[in-house]
Amino acid sequence: KAVFGKWQTSLADGCWNSLYLNNHDQARMVSRFGDDGKYRVESAKMLATFLHTLQGTPYIYQGEELGMTNIRFDSIDQYKDIDTLNHYAEAVTVFHEDPEHVMEAIYAKGRDNARTPMQWDASPNAGFTDAVPWIPVNPNYTEINAEAAIRDRESIYHYYQDLIRIRRNHKVVVYGDYNPVCEEHPSIYAYTRRYQGQKLLVVLNFFSDPAVIDLPKECLPENGIRLIGNYEDAPACEVHMKLRAFEAVVFLGGDEVEQITI
Repeated sequence: KAVFGKWQTSLADGCWNSLYLNNHDQARMVSRFGDDGKYRVESAKMLATFLHTLQGTPYIYQGEELGMTNIRFDSIDQYKDIDTLNHYAEAVTVFHEDPEHVMEAIYAKGRDNARTPMQWDASPNAGFTDAVPWIPVNPNYTEINAEAAIRDRESIYHYYQDLIRIRRNHKVVVYGDYNPVCEEHPSIYAYTRRYQGQKLLVVLNFFSDPAVIDLPKECLPENGIRLIGNYEDAPACEVHMKLRAFEAVVFLGGDEVEQITI
């Protein structure tokens, strides 16, 4: 909250944000900030909602729109990143750390997590190549791949498309002022965006446990209508709100809300 809030407010006048949670030097965002197991789909959609409802330009790193996850190679020898290899060698040989403990740290934040081949389909090597790839494919490619995501209308991929359409159709999402709400809440990140008579309310649960929030009445959009969310049903746009595991919900209100479209 503090980091993103500072960027949103500091760059509000005359500057522009670059919005991202992962890249080629960072772990996969659903593994780092979400839950890449039971709640992989829900948490990936929640994080996407977060990035795409802030002021700035969202960057979509390859595979993010599929919910691609971190990789857990069996051996350090399978890793290619020189920083990872040097860290392992120093930790084990110089500081005599437990190799298993060091590997857990690599599993969590190693740069090769984001460098495995793009998972196109369920064919060998995820359809990336007929040759031997420079780094092994994540074995979950048989389930997590672009072909499967495109077929499933409820997939993370299609949710990203909906978010992109929302940004294109609603200027408040792109240009609206950013105002944090209930900043001290331990689980929920909430904020509003305002622009030309419209107000956006974004409420995000960053944890797997259900969470309750009591919002200030003045932050609720007038005649607020649910714009998007990562659960089929959503809480009402009211002061008292209960969110499920990694739930995200966005409300839009104000002028011409009856014309709302994704």
